[in-house]
Amino acid sequence: MSLKTSDFYYDLPEELIAQTPAEPRDSSRLLIYHRKEKRIEHKIFRDIADYLKAGDLLVVNRTKVLPARLFAHTANGGRVEVLLLKRRNLGEWEVLVRPGKKCKIGTRLVVNEELSLEVTGITDSGERYVRFFYEGAFEDVLSRAGTMPLPPYIHEKLKDQTRYQTVYCRENGSAAAPTAGLHFTTELLNKLQAKGVEIAEVLLHVGLGTFRPVKVENVLEHKMHSEYYEIGEEAAEKINRAKREGRRVIAVGTTSVRTLETVADETGFVSPCKGDTEIFIYPPYKFKCVNALITNFHLPESTLLMLVSSLCSREEILQVYKTAVEERYRFFSFGDAMMIV
Repeated sequence: MSLKTSDFYYDLPEELIAQTPAEPRDSSRLLIYHRKEKRIEHKIFRDIADYLKAGDLLVVNRTKVLPARLFAHTANGGRVEVLLLKRRNLGEWEVLVRPGKKCKIGTRLVVNEELSLEVTGITDSGERYVRFFYEGAFEDVLSRAGTMPLPPYIHEKLKDQTRYQTVYCRENGSAAAPTAGLHFTTELLNKLQAKGVEIAEVLLHVGLGTFRPVKVENVLEHKMHSEYYEIGEEAAEKINRAKREGRRVIAVGTTSVRTLETVADETGFVSPCKGDTEIFIYPPYKFKCVNALITNFHLPESTLLMLVSSLCSREEILQVYKTAVEERYRFFSFGDAMMIV
């Protein structure tokens, strides 16, 4: 039986799409779903300490969101929006451009006095390869020229740019935040560690997969966009020790899941490595490394909803989402959280 994209549709009132982050971070709501008993509990995110025990290993994604949205103009004054997706080398990037028809190979775009770019290639799916021209350090120039790439369903201006970053972000490279991590405060993480919860950091730079809708009806025909990941020696050691000792590996966010499941062998063990992943997780899927997940509520018919459904079943997750809608949870990037145990 083929899996259809429309099988993952649910009805969401527009007013439940969160426009601003909860203040403070850990005051968002938290839905706990107990898979074995098919039971739901409604909590506040800081209550997560009650559901984590000594020995649990939280795996977080330390990526940092770039001010990846640029507004440029062509030689004849046409306005073009450029979204940085993936660095290829020092001055070359893969980007998304709107409108694409203004950006043929050889087109030169000017952002400001400091920064310009030239289109050097076009991918099969319509993204552009570009070369940037600037002086000094690219990150410094970008910090002045770019803005935070908030998703298109967020219409409110973000007052504090750090609220679209996790408190543990460290490595520049993402075009979107790993949003499950936005709920953690430094104080909450310290409290968890004092309780004996371990934390391991992995890296996945969030790219176009986050923005690209599933356009095919047959789920199996969808191709994921590749994203760069890393698992270092320290993280691999912590993960493997937890697996050996039968302790829970709890992924914070779907990006951590995708990193772990890309790298893990059939027994759930990982090796330090780096590379690009196109892993696409949808039901039925046998998880090798991940035992539980902390995540947000995702868009209808999205690859993220398909991944979350793989932890139990599509029917169960859609029923949980139905409850979340009825209980007026806030959805998507700045929305509330869910823990699947």
